[in-house]
Amino acid sequence: MKELGQLFITGISGSVLTEDEIKFISEENIGGVILFANNYESPAQLAELVNSIQALRDHYPLFIAVDHEGGRVIRFKQHFTHFPSMLDIVKTDSPKLCFSVHDVAGKELEACGINLNLAPVCDIFNNPNNKVIGDRAFGDNPETVSLFVSSAIRGLQTNNIMACAKHFPGHGCTTKDSHYDLPIVKKTIDELRNEEFIPFVKAVKSRVEMVMMAHLQVDSIDEEYPCTLSKNAYELLRSELKFKKVIITDDMEMKAIADRYSYGEAALMALNAGADIVEYRSMDTCKEAYYSVKEAYKKKLISNEDVEEKLARINELKKQYLSEYTPKYIPDVTKKIGTTEAKELLSEIVGKNTDKV
Repeated sequence: MKELGQLFITGISGSVLTEDEIKFISEENIGGVILFANNYESPAQLAELVNSIQALRDHYPLFIAVDHEGGRVIRFKQHFTHFPSMLDIVKTDSPKLCFSVHDVAGKELEACGINLNLAPVCDIFNNPNNKVIGDRAFGDNPETVSLFVSSAIRGLQTNNIMACAKHFPGHGCTTKDSHYDLPIVKKTIDELRNEEFIPFVKAVKSRVEMVMMAHLQVDSIDEEYPCTLSKNAYELLRSELKFKKVIITDDMEMKAIADRYSYGEAALMALNAGADIVEYRSMDTCKEAYYSVKEAYKKKLISNEDVEEKLARINELKKQYLSEYTPKYIPDVTKKIGTTEAKELLSEIVGKNTDKV
């Protein structure tokens, strides 16, 4: 089944595609590419890279994803407007300003052909010792986070940038970093409903297009499996939070998962549990996982009906956002990055935060 590749997002090695990357993405009909700092030199180069990736598409264009949160999580550091952390944005006490920040970010990303921002962070910074989330969060209480999350989603999606609410069911109360180990959440399901879930409920109501499942062990959800591999976690998101769109995993190369399962095993488990898309920061790993799932599909270890349901959600999203895709015209790209409007907005935020000191 050639469409199986649509369930995968892969990283690439540099600022231009290699022959091997071209072959894998085109022949296996891979659904998307995630970009990092090593894939970026300038806005014009980025747009050229995206054009070359999209030239490989089979039907709908690929998801071109990035983690572009602001603060310390921004992959394209030069030329793009570098907004402060979300915790600093909240200090302005203005959801309208938060909308404007994501409106500008959305325009800059769209100018280069990025169509999926793996943001906003919906986690609540309710553990002061949590370094991995910290100032990436919008606040330490569900009400504030919910208010600003909604503004962020609208700002991005107004500019045809799909937003992704992360990291469900909530990474804010942990101490361990899932990049290096498996964090454990000891809260009861009612405690999660009364706090952690609230910003995700708001994100769903704000029509966010994707939700990211976190690599967390939450005993009140599943005592055996981390959420990424847990049917219970996906069912909770589908049934209780009424989220009917695309669910993506966090990077499957993170040690919280990779230290415990092989790449192929984890990919199959995540897809069978309820993930629509599995994500990998490097292509070698994505290949290993993909070919393993492809073999499992032949052996009927993942059902055709299940795959078809995932593809229906993915295709619906691509049809909505990407059906009228045209390659980026390179001479126009730099005119839309770091505009006067963006610089004025950045000055306003800095000024407001200075006034509060």
